[in-house]
Amino acid sequence: MADMDSARRQRYLRLMGIDVWRLRGAEAAEPFVDVAPGAAEAPQPKAARPERPAPRLPPPAAPVRLAVGARSAPPVIAAAPAAEHRPAASPAIVVPSDWPGLRAAVKDCMACKLCATRSNTVFGVGSETAPLMIVGEGPGADEDARGEPFVGRAGQLLDQMLKSIGRDRRRADAAEAVFIANVVKCRPPGNRDPEADEVDACRPYLDRQIELVRPKLIVALGRIAAQRLLNSDAPLSKLRGPLYHYGARRTPLLVTYHPAYLLRSPREKAKSWADLKKIHQQLGAVP
Repeated sequence: MADMDSARRQRYLRLMGIDVWRLRGAEAAEPFVDVAPGAAEAPQPKAARPERPAPRLPPPAAPVRLAVGARSAPPVIAAAPAAEHRPAASPAIVVPSDWPGLRAAVKDCMACKLCATRSNTVFGVGSETAPLMIVGEGPGADEDARGEPFVGRAGQLLDQMLKSIGRDRRRADAAEAVFIANVVKCRPPGNRDPEADEVDACRPYLDRQIELVRPKLIVALGRIAAQRLLNSDAPLSKLRGPLYHYGARRTPLLVTYHPAYLLRSPREKAKSWADLKKIHQQLGAVP
């Protein structure tokens, strides 16, 4: 208790500016802390731990700049190479060299996909020795039903056109005879244009017909027939006019309008009449 009073007294005296004398070698009862009366003693700060150096991080990658609206490309995944696709070879067509055999081959033909939708094949009609051969593009609905080319409205107009130059499909006379066929023997669904593979499948039949008829002149009716016979993609306006030659025998060939087109565009009948006169002249000029 005395020690506590002595310590308190010394503290007050120190605060009042009075020096406190101690005996040499004497131990203080408690350390003297110079604080204001009533103030709490501040806790001794703990020794600070040495700071560890911050770990070095790799520099950030440079940002990728994309164009406005562009999307980042998806990851590329290596896929196994696909097997090479090869189109199936079309069945070989045996083309007889006589009329009865050729008719039978066309009737039973299964060489292209048109065989699945036809009602009848359309072989052709007319004299087998006609000097004039007319080639259209393909049968329509009426032709598919009857098995004969050009029997609808377009066929009626064609008959009138032929009669204007002295030709008739029903006549067998050498001077007046005509043979009419198409580049394909089956009707394309919906009367669409015949496709290249369908034309190729029927080409041997048409070529055999031309070989057997041995016409003095072939007339292609319309753009499709002209393009398929001449292996061209030029428009009818470019194909019409010049005299061409077809096949190994170099049979003369002319191009004119299809009768169905003339029914839709009657103003072109004047040009068609000019073509008919040219056809007549050519038949008279060819021996």
